[in-house]
Amino acid sequence: MKPRVAVSMGDPAGVGPEVVVAALGDPRVLAALEPLVLGDRMVLERAAALRGVAVPPLREVTRLGERLSERDLGAAALGYVDAGIEEVQRGAADALCTAPLSKHRVSLAVPGFQGHTEHLAARTGARVAMMMAGPRLRVVLATNHLALAEVPRRLTSEQVGFVLRLTARELIQRFGIAEPRIAVCGLNPHAGDGGLFGDEEARLLKPAIDEARREGLFVLGPLAADGLFPRAAVGACDAVIALYHDQGLIPAKLLDFRETVNVTLGLPFPRTSPDHGTADDIAGQGIADAEPMVSALLLAARLARAADPHL
Repeated sequence: MKPRVAVSMGDPAGVGPEVVVAALGDPRVLAALEPLVLGDRMVLERAAALRGVAVPPLREVTRLGERLSERDLGAAALGYVDAGIEEVQRGAADALCTAPLSKHRVSLAVPGFQGHTEHLAARTGARVAMMMAGPRLRVVLATNHLALAEVPRRLTSEQVGFVLRLTARELIQRFGIAEPRIAVCGLNPHAGDGGLFGDEEARLLKPAIDEARREGLFVLGPLAADGLFPRAAVGACDAVIALYHDQGLIPAKLLDFRETVNVTLGLPFPRTSPDHGTADDIAGQGIADAEPMVSALLLAARLARAADPHL
């Protein structure tokens, strides 16, 4: 048996539909999984014709017209995600892989929408964290989509401790790392430099790290991010806990953009996504790179197999 992966089509006006059909025509993906795309038939047929591939197995969620507002596009894209969640929850799929949507367009239909990660947490009732998983670096975020000024106010020892434990658990259960080594970034330059540049390292991070160590976890830090990431990229640890969005995503994407995959930790099922947005400026031109979607699909299949040894 091959893992069954539900694939949300993404924003109809972005590159999602074309990278989905192109990736699902890739021999590596065909050999690894059984897909079911949640989307719009007309949009997918156009994308398949553009890329010269067959239309993949589809459950049609919408029938979009020719003229759509941004709000309609956002509502449709989120509808595909919800349909994919339903497929996994009812046992018709083993994992979910989501093509890019526009946070702006979805927020026009669903005020307050922040992103896939937060929406998946709300739909499942799970407490989650975002991982960017690449061939040389895995980064997990202690905070997700926050204004930078909000990060020090929202960061707590409890949250850092939760992310440490969740990361360790998922590295063991889904990534097959028996004794994971985890490093924690400092919040401030030079990890605070002994309090010279801030006290968050001593006040918030060290208590969480010390508690995780007492529980038997291998944890390094807090360490200055600029020195930690080069070491992590050559194997000094199995995952890095970054404290805010860009601290973690910039090095992850800089190192291995095409192969780095967004993974939601903590869900009751595997969920992956490529690490890029809707790229509206090149949508419909047939030039969007499908390799990030290939990477996301292959990792979804791998994580599904780790969750179910019969696959």
